[in-house]
Order: sequence, then structure tokens, then C-alpha cells
Amino acid sequence: MDYGSLSGRVKGTLIPPCSKSYAQRALASALLAEGVTTLRNLDYCQDTRSALGCIRTLGARVTEVDATTLRIEGGLRPLDVRLQVGESGLASRLFTPIASLIDRPIRIEGAGSLLERPMQMMIDPLRRLGVEVVDTLGHLPFEVCGPIRGGEIEVDGSISSQFITGLLLALPLAQEDTTLHVSEAVSTPYLDMTIDTAARFGIEIFQKEYQDFYIPGGQRYQAVDLSIEGDWSAAAMLLVAGAVAGEVRVENISMLSKQADTAILDALVRAGASVINEEHAVTVAHRELCGFEFDATHCPDLFPALAALAATAEGETVLYGTNRLIHKESNRAEAIRSEFTKLGIEVDIEQENVMRIQGGQIRSGRVDSHNDHRMAMSLAVAGLLSDGEVVIEGAECVAKSYPTFFEDLERIRVK
Repeated sequence: MDYGSLSGRVKGTLIPPCSKSYAQRALASALLAEGVTTLRNLDYCQDTRSALGCIRTLGARVTEVDATTLRIEGGLRPLDVRLQVGESGLASRLFTPIASLIDRPIRIEGAGSLLERPMQMMIDPLRRLGVEVVDTLGHLPFEVCGPIRGGEIEVDGSISSQFITGLLLALPLAQEDTTLHVSEAVSTPYLDMTIDTAARFGIEIFQKEYQDFYIPGGQRYQAVDLSIEGDWSAAAMLLVAGAVAGEVRVENISMLSKQADTAILDALVRAGASVINEEHAVTVAHRELCGFEFDATHCPDLFPALAALAATAEGETVLYGTNRLIHKESNRAEAIRSEFTKLGIEVDIEQENVMRIQGGQIRSGRVDSHNDHRMAMSLAVAGLLSDGEVVIEGAECVAKSYPTFFEDLERIRVK
């Protein structure tokens, strides 16, 4: 579908969906727990639904208490030999090690752009942990057969932290202890989220400088009653909308969150926006914005929001960490350059690992989401300052993480 983003001011209060990163980790932990876990404050974007489908396939018994609450009886007792992870990169890398706990072949299948994303980093470590892997040239689909055992192995962390998350959640159930030596770990706040989630379910994981992880084997996940916190990745888009076009208050987000994208607050301050922090809310208002420097290496999902912020700021913005953008839903560095250029904004990605954005007047035009939820949201936010309508092709892709994004944006538009 196409979405036409009209220019105009915004003012209002919104509550973002729950953190899909925390939700997927909690769903996986509930699958592995003994007893019945209650998960509250759930929202069902496509990625969360993929994780929910995975735990059901692997044996969890799920009861819907109300629209945002699930009761989950844990237990690995697979109902099918095929595990469908959809287009979720986290689900693919999270549930592959978990499926490797099972002593029968499980085929991991994906869809869409996920079939092009690299999975090679999983195959050798799993084999060294005793898992039989039938490989298809480093991409989905492939087959795993456990049980996974512990040991001491090296893992490449330079492409994604998601596979390390999967190992950290699966290996406490291995019979042996495990030591992971991780090289060049990226997105380390996401590993903090994993360890935090595991701890809530009674699991101990030890780490030193994100290079060495020690996971005692023979542990047991304990059922819990847990509320999923609000999503900072979604909040970032709303807060940037406030910074460029008015004032937005976002509630139900924790200032103490371990989510990587809390870093958006630093970027907003550097750009000159007004930022007011409360314990569970943030208000951002427009002031004259200027170009800024920001390193997004460990929070690459912020790049589209940062691009919208930079496009409307006076002068040049320099963003570091573009090497992290190649294997997202799109090649996000190229997608940002291509689509913001259509709107009259100069974006330079010629320098290794650097993006330079020259702020200016946003022009009206037709742009492509690249089937990337964060690109669609970013272009809609930038469109608030356009000289006409910005039409976003493929806008339905926001369902991957924030299905009601456009409705929420319209709710706070000043008529």
C-alpha cells in the first residue's frame, strides 16, 4: 500500500508498542521454563507473532488471557519438524540454538528478505557444540539436530549479536558448562537485554567485556509473571517527530531500560532539541536543530530515525556505523541515500563506515520503503517538514514492528 505523508505540526502523547526485542526473548524463555509463565503488556507485530509461532511449534502451550496477556506452559516437545521464523532475523538466530536442544532434526525456514541475510556465523559454532547441521550455503533454510552440548568455542560477533543471544538462552540447558569467546561483539546492549531476561527467569550468565561469556550447564528456567516494557526503537521515531515538527510526549518507556535505542536521547540533545526526561516518559519539543555527530555502531536500528532528524537540521550530520546496515531488512545505508536524495537531501556514504547528511528543505515526492519498516517510518517523519506530500510505497511493512504507526502519527497531527 501507499501512504501519503503530509507536512504539518504534531503535538500529543503516545504509548509505543512493547519492545519486540524483549518480547521475543521472554517468549523463548517462557518456552524453556518449567511451569506456567504469564507475560503482560504484549503487542503483536509480525516479529513477535513469528516468535509466538516458534514457541508453539516447539511445544509451548499458549493461552490468551486478554488482548495483551498470555499464559505459557513451557516445555520442549516439538509438534512439527519444520520451524517457520518468517522474516524475523532475531527469531531465526534465537530459535536455531533452542531447536538444537532437541534430539531430532528440525528444519529452520524463513521468508522474504531473511532468505538473503547471512546465517553462516551459526553453522560452525553449532557443529563444535555437537549439533548436526545440514547447511545450504550459509542461508536459510537449514536443518539442525541436537542435543547441543556445552564446551569452549569461539564465535564471530562482528555481523550480529542475535546468534549469541540464541546461544546464551539455549546453553543453560546443556549438560556441560560453556565458555564462549566472542570476537568483535556488536550491538552489546542487546546482549545485556538477553542476560537481563535470562536472570528474570532464574538463569545465571557471566560475561567479561563482551568477549568471554560463561554459561553454567544444567540450569532450569523458572516460570515468572513479567510485564514487557515499551519499545525504544518505536519511541525513537515518535520522539524525532516531536523534535522536527512540534512536541511529542512518549509514555510507558523506562529511563533505566537496557535497550540500545535509549541512545536516541543523546542524539536529540546533540541536535539541539528540547528533551525532558521522567521516570517512565520523555517529552521532546522542536527547537532550532543543528547538525551533529553520533556513533550508532551499537544501536544500528536508530539510523533511519537519525536520518530523519539530520535531514531537517541545519548543516552537516556525521553518523558512524554504516557497516552495520548492510544485512538489515534492506541495505539501509543505500536505502537512506537513495530515498532521502529523492526528497532533496544530500546523503554521502562513500567513506567507509560513515554517513554524512546535509540538512535542507524536504521536497515532496514518491519514495520506496524497500520493504523496510524503519525506512517507511523514517520517511513519514521527514515528510512532516516537506513542501508537499511524500508518498511512501510499500508502507504496510511497518507491521513488522509497529502496525499502528501511521494511525498514531495521524492522531497527534495538529489539524
